[in-house]
Amino acid sequence: MTTSPRSLASALFPVGLLLIAMASIQSGASLAKTMFPIVGAQGTTTLRLIFASIIMLLILRPWRATLTAKSLRTVIVYGMALGGMNFLFYMSLRTVPLGIAVALEFTGPLAVALYASRRAVDFLWIALAVVGLLLLIPTGEASTGIDLVGAAYALGAGVCWALYILFGQKAGNDNGVQTAALGVMIAALFVAPIGIVHAGAALLTPALIPVAIGVAILSTALPYTLEMVALTRLPARTFGTLMSIEPAFGALSGLFFLQEHLSLAQWLAISCIILASVGATLTMRNEAKPLVPAD
Repeated sequence: MTTSPRSLASALFPVGLLLIAMASIQSGASLAKTMFPIVGAQGTTTLRLIFASIIMLLILRPWRATLTAKSLRTVIVYGMALGGMNFLFYMSLRTVPLGIAVALEFTGPLAVALYASRRAVDFLWIALAVVGLLLLIPTGEASTGIDLVGAAYALGAGVCWALYILFGQKAGNDNGVQTAALGVMIAALFVAPIGIVHAGAALLTPALIPVAIGVAILSTALPYTLEMVALTRLPARTFGTLMSIEPAFGALSGLFFLQEHLSLAQWLAISCIILASVGATLTMRNEAKPLVPAD
């Protein structure tokens, strides 16, 4: 039986959304780092989430969502995971390069992919992604410069990322793309007190407002809306494996926006990660419906 153009387009649609989301979020991360000297990582996260929640509130109108006590609990966990992921990732960027921070953070979705895998071919794609990640992380003398606290923050962001995938998928199935707006609003409420205590009146610096809005759009409003759509159309295993391309986008963002030139090993890493993502995409059509985490 041949695959119809419509079914092929349906399979590739969520993949395309993820690619756009990842390019957007890494571009936003490069822009966000320019705000650190004024309001710190804490204040940057706060401004990002506040402006993103306002934007998504106006566009997605989440008040139309019908929430039960059970679905509200899922959305709250999803929002807290989203806030923790943003906060811990920006905290890691204070001392860890963007590409390395993204690679370490990816341990979260990779763990989701490993946990959900059932077939031998899945482990092939995951193995390729792991090889790519290992090549992206400097070894030898270069590795001694990695701050352990910053690395711990990035790994903590990975844990939150895994929770974001699992609970975001469940919440998205209940309320669709409006869940993204609800999640960002909860994340803003969760992180804002930390940013306000740290940065204080500096959060009101006029020159920061346009930058913060740009970061909110690139790093939160656009990618999380697209990811929420993709989460409801992809199994957790496929979503987690496809997200393996995230470190590659981080490395490319560093190249274009921070003038971080890539080594041959890093280009090889990108090739491995892209191959893993392509392989996961090609085998996706025979998979079951998106996995829903146990209550």
